[in-house]
Amino acid sequence: MSGGGMESIAMPPPTNLVGGGGGAASSHGANGLVAREGCGFQMPLHYPRYTRAEYESMPEWKLDCLLAEYGLHVNGDVNHKREFAMGAFLWSY
Repeated sequence: MSGGGMESIAMPPPTNLVGGGGGAASSHGANGLVAREGCGFQMPLHYPRYTRAEYESMPEWKLDCLLAEYGLHVNGDVNHKREFAMGAFLWSY
């Protein structure tokens, strides 16, 4: 300590994010950071706001992207993925 002030302590960066080119085991997020696979559930900034009709007509590639954004990798056909997405993201009243 010098001069009676407080010293700052440098903290290492989080291990699950890197701010670079990434490799085969990483994917780019919307914020420009790269998240390594295997990190589990990820919470994006916004909750999806699709209606039941939009999920029912959503193409498989879009379902895959939506589920992967949340760290949810679902195997099965497009109908199984739709049912999973509706169960995970739609609120039943």
